[in-house]
Amino acid sequence: MKLIVGLGNPGAQFERTRHNIGFEIIDALSERLQTPLTQSKFKGVFGTYHYNGEKIILLKPLTYMNLSGECIVPLMDYYDIPDENLLVIYDDLDLPVGKIRLRQKGSAGGHNGIKSTIAHLGTQNFNRIRIGIDRPNAGMSVPDYVLGKFSKEEWDKMQDVMKSCIDACESWMDKPFIEVMNEFN
Repeated sequence: MKLIVGLGNPGAQFERTRHNIGFEIIDALSERLQTPLTQSKFKGVFGTYHYNGEKIILLKPLTYMNLSGECIVPLMDYYDIPDENLLVIYDDLDLPVGKIRLRQKGSAGGHNGIKSTIAHLGTQNFNRIRIGIDRPNAGMSVPDYVLGKFSKEEWDKMQDVMKSCIDACESWMDKPFIEVMNEFN
């Protein structure tokens, strides 16, 4: 069993914001796999996709970004999902808009959703897809920037990024994550 998590904040006011790109990708992956997120438990919404005899859970935590671990870890415990079968998708200020980076482990890099996940898991060793959103211009605060909507130009770039992320998730269903990293990095 594998768990694919997109980080974000619940509520219409956060749709298409930079901080919610993880939610956007889970929604698009859910649509591609025809797996609606109809289950509500563990402070999140999720759906289960069956692929070659394996369950793949798609999850959106509804705890707000800074408490994501409160949703992810109880679900992992309930379904007995090992850390190496977790993939978390989230925004990254340190990558330019349109760039993705796959990693198997690492620090939170200042991302509060990842800090929460690491704290609740008790390890930094889990798979991630980081999606570049770039840094704010001088004078704009980081919270205002990440909770701001993508410009039309940025959103157009994100369509290609989302497709690449979904392709990487589907590739992970067949291959070890290290091979997926080599393919998509």
